[in-house]
Amino acid sequence: MQLYNKLSAKERETLLEQAGEERLTLSFYQYAKIGNPHLFRNHLFIAWHEQDVLGRIYVAHEGINAQLSVPAKRFKEFKEFLDGIYFLKNVRLNIAIEQDLKSFLKLKVKVRDKIVADGLNDETFDVTNKGIHVDASKFNELIEDPNVVLVDMRNHYESEIGHFKNAVTPDVDTFRDSLDIIEEDLKDHKEDKKLVMYCTGGIRCEKASAYYKHKGFKNVFQLEGGIIEYARQVENQGLENKFIGKNFVFDHRRGERITEDVISHCHQCGEPCDTHTNCANEACHLLFIQCPKCEAAMENCCSEECIEIIHLPEEEQKRLRQGIPNSNKIFKKGRSEKLKFKK
Repeated sequence: MQLYNKLSAKERETLLEQAGEERLTLSFYQYAKIGNPHLFRNHLFIAWHEQDVLGRIYVAHEGINAQLSVPAKRFKEFKEFLDGIYFLKNVRLNIAIEQDLKSFLKLKVKVRDKIVADGLNDETFDVTNKGIHVDASKFNELIEDPNVVLVDMRNHYESEIGHFKNAVTPDVDTFRDSLDIIEEDLKDHKEDKKLVMYCTGGIRCEKASAYYKHKGFKNVFQLEGGIIEYARQVENQGLENKFIGKNFVFDHRRGERITEDVISHCHQCGEPCDTHTNCANEACHLLFIQCPKCEAAMENCCSEECIEIIHLPEEEQKRLRQGIPNSNKIFKKGRSEKLKFKK
Protein backbone atom coordinates (compact mmCIF):
# COMPACT_ATOMS: atom_id res chain seq x y z
CA MET A 1 0.00 0.00 0.00
CA GLN A 2 1.61 3.28 -1.13
CA LEU A 3 1.28 6.22 1.26
CA TYR A 4 3.97 8.54 -0.12
CA ASN A 5 5.35 9.88 -3.41
CA LYS A 6 7.87 7.74 -5.28
CA LEU A 7 8.46 10.13 -8.20
CA SER A 8 10.44 13.37 -8.06
CA ALA A 9 8.88 16.60 -9.29
CA LYS A 10 11.06 16.44 -12.41
CA GLU A 11 10.01 12.87 -13.19
CA ARG A 12 6.35 13.78 -12.72
CA GLU A 13 6.73 16.85 -14.94
CA THR A 14 8.11 14.69 -17.74
CA LEU A 15 5.22 12.21 -17.43
CA LEU A 16 2.65 15.02 -17.52
CA GLU A 17 4.24 16.49 -20.63
CA GLN A 18 4.28 13.11 -22.36
CA ALA A 19 0.65 12.40 -21.47
CA GLY A 20 -0.50 15.86 -22.57
CA GLU A 21 -3.90 15.32 -20.97
CA GLU A 22 -6.06 18.15 -19.67
CA ARG A 23 -6.00 18.71 -15.91
CA LEU A 24 -8.07 20.96 -13.66
CA THR A 25 -6.51 23.05 -10.91
CA LEU A 26 -8.95 23.52 -8.04
CA SER A 27 -9.18 24.07 -4.31
CA PHE A 28 -11.61 23.50 -1.47
CA TYR A 29 -11.75 23.63 2.30
CA GLN A 30 -14.12 22.54 5.01
CA TYR A 31 -14.13 22.99 8.75
CA ALA A 32 -15.28 19.77 10.40
CA LYS A 33 -14.46 17.66 13.44
CA ILE A 34 -12.11 14.88 12.32
CA GLY A 35 -11.46 12.35 15.05
CA ASN A 36 -8.43 10.64 13.51
CA PRO A 37 -6.66 12.96 11.04
CA HIS A 38 -3.88 10.42 10.35
CA LEU A 39 -6.34 7.72 9.30
CA PHE A 40 -8.26 10.23 7.17
CA ARG A 41 -4.99 11.40 5.61
CA ASN A 42 -4.13 7.84 4.54
CA HIS A 43 -7.63 7.30 3.16
CA LEU A 44 -7.27 10.43 0.99
CA PHE A 45 -3.77 9.57 -0.21
CA ILE A 46 -4.69 6.05 -1.30
CA ALA A 47 -7.77 7.20 -3.21
CA TRP A 48 -6.17 10.24 -4.85
CA HIS A 49 -2.98 8.44 -5.75
CA GLU A 50 -5.11 5.93 -7.66
CA GLN A 51 -6.99 8.77 -9.39
CA ASP A 52 -3.71 10.50 -10.40
CA VAL A 53 -4.60 13.55 -8.31
CA LEU A 54 -1.72 15.85 -7.38
CA GLY A 55 -1.60 18.73 -4.93
CA ARG A 56 -1.04 20.00 -1.42
CA ILE A 57 -3.57 18.97 1.24
CA TYR A 58 -3.61 19.74 4.96
CA VAL A 59 -5.73 17.67 7.35
CA ALA A 60 -6.32 18.49 11.02
CA HIS A 61 -8.81 17.82 13.78
CA GLU A 62 -10.58 21.01 12.64
CA GLY A 63 -11.01 20.05 8.97
CA ILE A 64 -9.32 19.97 5.56
CA ASN A 65 -7.66 22.51 3.24
CA ALA A 66 -6.86 21.23 -0.26
CA GLN A 67 -5.29 22.63 -3.42
CA LEU A 68 -5.28 20.08 -6.22
CA SER A 69 -4.61 19.21 -9.83
CA VAL A 70 -7.15 16.64 -11.08
CA PRO A 71 -7.21 14.84 -14.46
CA ALA A 72 -10.16 16.38 -16.32
CA LYS A 73 -11.36 12.98 -17.52
CA ARG A 74 -11.54 11.74 -13.93
CA PHE A 75 -13.25 14.78 -12.42
CA LYS A 76 -16.60 12.99 -12.08
CA GLU A 77 -14.90 10.13 -10.22
CA PHE A 78 -13.09 12.64 -8.01
CA LYS A 79 -16.33 14.50 -7.23
CA GLU A 80 -18.16 11.25 -6.39
CA PHE A 81 -15.38 10.35 -3.97
CA LEU A 82 -15.76 13.70 -2.19
CA ASP A 83 -19.54 13.36 -2.04
CA GLY A 84 -19.06 9.99 -0.36
CA ILE A 85 -17.49 11.74 2.64
CA TYR A 86 -20.34 13.12 4.74
CA PHE A 87 -18.80 16.51 5.55
CA LEU A 88 -17.53 17.04 1.98
CA LYS A 89 -20.77 16.27 0.13
CA ASN A 90 -21.43 19.16 -2.26
CA VAL A 91 -18.46 21.11 -0.89
CA ARG A 92 -17.74 24.20 -2.99
CA LEU A 93 -14.89 23.61 -5.43
CA ASN A 94 -12.97 26.70 -6.53
CA ILE A 95 -11.90 25.96 -10.12
CA ALA A 96 -8.87 27.99 -11.22
CA ILE A 97 -9.44 30.71 -13.81
CA GLU A 98 -6.20 29.91 -15.62
CA GLN A 99 -5.37 26.23 -16.03
CA ASP A 100 -1.86 24.82 -16.07
CA LEU A 101 -0.87 21.22 -16.72
CA LYS A 102 1.90 21.45 -14.12
CA SER A 103 0.32 23.50 -11.32
CA PHE A 104 1.25 20.67 -8.92
CA LEU A 105 3.87 17.97 -9.41
CA LYS A 106 3.42 15.83 -6.30
CA LEU A 107 0.64 14.56 -4.08
CA LYS A 108 1.29 15.77 -0.54
CA VAL A 109 -1.29 15.03 2.15
CA LYS A 110 -0.05 16.25 5.53
CA VAL A 111 -1.50 16.16 9.02
CA ARG A 112 -1.22 19.55 10.73
CA ASP A 113 -2.37 21.05 14.01
CA LYS A 114 -4.59 23.41 12.00
CA ILE A 115 -5.63 23.70 8.37
CA VAL A 116 -4.64 27.40 8.39
CA ALA A 117 -1.57 28.57 10.28
CA ASP A 118 -3.31 31.21 12.39
CA GLY A 119 -1.12 31.11 15.50
CA LEU A 120 -4.22 31.28 17.70
CA ASN A 121 -4.26 29.54 21.06
CA ASP A 122 -7.77 30.76 21.88
CA GLU A 123 -10.09 27.75 22.11
CA THR A 124 -13.00 29.76 23.49
CA PHE A 125 -14.62 30.71 20.18
CA ASP A 126 -16.65 28.60 17.81
CA VAL A 127 -15.09 28.54 14.33
CA THR A 128 -18.45 27.58 12.84
CA ASN A 129 -20.07 30.79 14.18
CA LYS A 130 -18.86 32.65 11.12
CA GLY A 131 -19.76 35.87 9.37
CA ILE A 132 -22.34 36.35 6.64
CA HIS A 133 -21.26 34.95 3.27
CA VAL A 134 -21.93 37.19 0.29
CA ASP A 135 -21.66 36.57 -3.45
CA ALA A 136 -19.97 38.86 -5.97
CA SER A 137 -23.09 40.96 -6.61
CA LYS A 138 -23.79 41.59 -2.92
CA PHE A 139 -20.09 42.15 -2.26
CA ASN A 140 -19.97 44.88 -4.92
CA GLU A 141 -22.99 46.51 -3.33
CA LEU A 142 -21.59 46.28 0.19
CA ILE A 143 -18.20 47.82 -0.50
CA GLU A 144 -19.85 50.97 -1.86
CA ASP A 145 -21.42 51.55 1.57
CA PRO A 146 -19.55 54.35 3.43
CA ASN A 147 -20.08 52.44 6.68
CA VAL A 148 -18.09 49.47 5.38
CA VAL A 149 -14.44 48.75 6.10
CA LEU A 150 -13.07 46.41 3.42
CA VAL A 151 -10.09 44.35 4.59
CA ASP A 152 -7.71 42.13 2.65
CA MET A 153 -6.93 39.12 4.88
CA ARG A 154 -3.92 38.06 2.81
CA ASN A 155 -0.22 38.77 3.26
CA HIS A 156 1.76 41.66 1.77
CA TYR A 157 3.26 39.67 -1.11
CA GLU A 158 -0.25 38.64 -2.19
CA SER A 159 -2.00 42.03 -2.04
CA GLU A 160 1.05 43.71 -3.59
CA ILE A 161 0.20 42.35 -7.06
CA GLY A 162 -3.59 42.65 -6.84
CA HIS A 163 -6.39 43.73 -4.51
CA PHE A 164 -9.85 45.26 -4.41
CA LYS A 165 -10.18 49.00 -4.85
CA ASN A 166 -10.12 50.94 -1.56
CA ALA A 167 -9.29 47.83 0.49
CA VAL A 168 -7.19 47.98 3.63
CA THR A 169 -4.11 45.85 2.83
CA PRO A 170 -2.13 45.20 6.05
CA ASP A 171 1.63 45.05 5.51
CA VAL A 172 1.97 41.67 7.22
CA ASP A 173 3.92 38.48 6.68
CA THR A 174 1.40 36.10 8.22
CA PHE A 175 -2.35 35.69 8.67
CA ARG A 176 -1.87 35.75 12.45
CA ASP A 177 -0.22 39.19 12.29
CA SER A 178 -3.20 40.67 10.46
CA LEU A 179 -5.75 39.49 13.06
CA ASP A 180 -4.37 41.66 15.85
CA ILE A 181 -3.60 44.65 13.63
CA ILE A 182 -7.11 44.79 12.19
CA GLU A 183 -8.74 44.39 15.59
CA GLU A 184 -6.65 47.22 17.02
CA ASP A 185 -7.29 49.55 14.07
CA LEU A 186 -11.05 48.97 14.20
CA LYS A 187 -11.57 48.61 17.96
CA ASP A 188 -13.70 51.78 18.13
CA HIS A 189 -15.99 50.62 15.31
CA LYS A 190 -17.10 47.17 16.42
CA GLU A 191 -20.75 48.19 16.39
CA ASP A 192 -21.09 51.10 13.95
CA LYS A 193 -19.09 49.71 10.98
CA LYS A 194 -19.59 46.70 8.77
CA LEU A 195 -16.44 44.59 8.53
CA VAL A 196 -16.16 43.00 5.07
CA MET A 197 -13.27 40.64 4.39
CA TYR A 198 -11.84 38.71 1.46
CA CYS A 199 -8.95 36.35 0.74
CA THR A 200 -7.87 33.96 -2.02
CA GLY A 201 -10.47 31.20 -1.69
CA GLY A 202 -12.32 32.02 1.52
CA ILE A 203 -10.64 29.82 4.13
CA ARG A 204 -8.81 32.55 6.01
CA CYS A 205 -11.93 34.71 6.16
CA GLU A 206 -13.90 31.74 7.46
CA LYS A 207 -11.83 31.64 10.62
CA ALA A 208 -11.24 35.39 10.81
CA SER A 209 -14.97 36.14 10.69
CA ALA A 210 -15.64 33.77 13.60
CA TYR A 211 -12.70 35.27 15.49
CA TYR A 212 -13.90 38.85 15.05
CA LYS A 213 -17.45 37.96 16.04
CA HIS A 214 -15.93 36.41 19.16
CA LYS A 215 -14.07 39.70 19.73
CA GLY A 216 -17.28 41.74 19.64
CA PHE A 217 -17.71 42.85 16.04
CA LYS A 218 -21.43 42.97 15.32
CA ASN A 219 -21.57 43.11 11.51
CA VAL A 220 -19.11 40.73 9.88
CA PHE A 221 -19.23 39.70 6.22
CA GLN A 222 -16.96 37.61 4.00
CA LEU A 223 -16.66 37.12 0.25
CA GLU A 224 -17.94 33.62 -0.52
CA GLY A 225 -15.28 31.61 -2.36
CA GLY A 226 -12.79 34.46 -2.20
CA ILE A 227 -11.23 36.19 -5.17
CA ILE A 228 -11.26 32.99 -7.23
CA GLU A 229 -15.05 32.62 -7.12
CA TYR A 230 -15.59 36.40 -7.37
CA ALA A 231 -13.72 36.54 -10.68
CA ARG A 232 -15.78 33.64 -12.01
CA GLN A 233 -19.08 35.22 -11.03
CA VAL A 234 -18.08 38.60 -12.43
CA GLU A 235 -17.34 37.01 -15.80
CA ASN A 236 -20.37 34.73 -15.89
CA GLN A 237 -22.85 37.36 -14.71
CA GLY A 238 -21.38 40.40 -16.45
CA LEU A 239 -20.81 42.26 -13.17
CA GLU A 240 -18.50 45.20 -12.62
CA ASN A 241 -15.05 43.95 -11.64
CA LYS A 242 -13.75 45.84 -8.63
CA PHE A 243 -10.55 43.80 -8.31
CA ILE A 244 -7.39 45.13 -9.95
CA GLY A 245 -4.31 43.18 -10.96
CA LYS A 246 -3.39 39.56 -10.27
CA ASN A 247 -4.63 37.07 -7.71
CA PHE A 248 -1.68 35.34 -6.01
CA VAL A 249 -2.11 31.55 -5.90
CA PHE A 250 -0.15 28.90 -4.01
CA ASP A 251 0.96 26.61 -6.81
CA HIS A 252 3.56 26.72 -9.57
CA ARG A 253 1.62 29.42 -11.43
CA ARG A 254 1.96 31.87 -8.50
CA GLY A 255 -0.74 34.10 -9.95
CA GLU A 256 -3.94 34.32 -11.98
CA ARG A 257 -4.51 37.49 -13.98
CA ILE A 258 -7.85 39.11 -13.14
CA THR A 259 -7.31 42.42 -14.97
CA GLU A 260 -4.56 43.74 -17.22
CA ASP A 261 -3.51 46.30 -14.58
CA VAL A 262 0.06 45.86 -13.33
CA ILE A 263 0.13 47.56 -9.93
CA SER A 264 3.48 46.33 -8.58
CA HIS A 265 7.12 46.68 -9.58
CA CYS A 266 10.19 44.54 -10.11
CA HIS A 267 11.97 44.32 -6.78
CA GLN A 268 15.34 44.68 -8.51
CA CYS A 269 14.93 47.48 -11.06
CA GLY A 270 11.61 49.09 -10.21
CA GLU A 271 9.97 48.59 -13.60
CA PRO A 272 6.24 47.66 -13.65
CA CYS A 273 5.97 43.91 -13.10
CA ASP A 274 3.79 41.45 -11.18
CA THR A 275 5.52 38.12 -11.80
CA HIS A 276 6.76 36.30 -8.70
CA THR A 277 9.69 33.93 -8.77
CA ASN A 278 11.84 32.03 -6.29
CA CYS A 279 15.58 32.66 -6.14
CA ALA A 280 17.43 29.94 -8.07
CA ASN A 281 19.76 29.44 -5.11
CA GLU A 282 18.05 26.59 -3.21
CA ALA A 283 19.63 27.74 0.06
CA CYS A 284 17.84 31.08 -0.38
CA HIS A 285 14.65 30.38 -2.35
CA LEU A 286 13.45 33.93 -1.67
CA LEU A 287 10.06 34.74 -3.19
CA PHE A 288 10.19 38.09 -4.97
CA ILE A 289 8.99 39.98 -8.06
CA GLN A 290 11.38 39.88 -11.02
CA CYS A 291 10.92 41.23 -14.54
CA PRO A 292 12.18 39.32 -17.63
CA LYS A 293 15.14 41.70 -18.05
CA CYS A 294 16.35 41.18 -14.48
CA GLU A 295 15.64 37.45 -14.70
CA ALA A 296 18.09 37.21 -17.60
CA ALA A 297 20.69 39.53 -16.06
CA MET A 298 20.49 37.97 -12.58
CA GLU A 299 20.03 34.36 -13.73
CA ASN A 300 16.79 34.08 -11.75
CA CYS A 301 18.61 35.03 -8.54
CA CYS A 302 17.93 37.75 -5.99
CA SER A 303 21.55 38.87 -5.54
CA GLU A 304 25.10 38.64 -6.82
CA GLU A 305 25.94 36.36 -3.89
CA CYS A 306 23.29 33.87 -4.97
CA ILE A 307 24.52 33.97 -8.58
CA GLU A 308 27.97 32.97 -7.37
CA ILE A 309 26.52 30.09 -5.38
CA ILE A 310 24.46 28.59 -8.25
CA HIS A 311 27.65 28.38 -10.35
CA LEU A 312 29.38 26.24 -7.74
CA PRO A 313 29.41 22.44 -8.21
CA GLU A 314 26.19 20.84 -6.95
CA GLU A 315 28.01 19.01 -4.18
CA GLU A 316 29.49 22.30 -2.94
CA GLN A 317 26.02 23.88 -2.96
CA LYS A 318 24.67 20.99 -0.91
CA ARG A 319 27.56 21.37 1.53
CA LEU A 320 26.76 25.05 2.02
CA ARG A 321 23.12 24.18 2.74
CA GLN A 322 23.99 21.61 5.40
CA GLY A 323 22.95 22.60 8.88
CA ILE A 324 20.57 25.29 7.65
CA PRO A 325 17.10 24.28 8.91
CA ASN A 326 14.17 25.09 6.62
CA SER A 327 16.47 26.73 4.09
CA ASN A 328 13.59 28.18 2.08
CA LYS A 329 12.44 30.11 5.17
CA ILE A 330 15.69 31.99 5.75
CA PHE A 331 14.17 35.13 4.28
CA LYS A 332 10.64 36.36 4.70
CA LYS A 333 8.68 36.26 1.46
CA GLY A 334 9.37 39.36 -0.59
CA ARG A 335 11.51 41.03 2.08
CA SER A 336 15.27 41.26 1.91
CA GLU A 337 17.82 44.05 2.11
CA LYS A 338 19.16 42.70 -1.16
CA LEU A 339 16.01 43.82 -2.99
CA LYS A 340 16.40 47.51 -3.81
CA PHE A 341 12.73 48.14 -4.52
CA LYS A 342 11.21 46.05 -1.72
CA LYS A 343 12.37 46.36 1.86
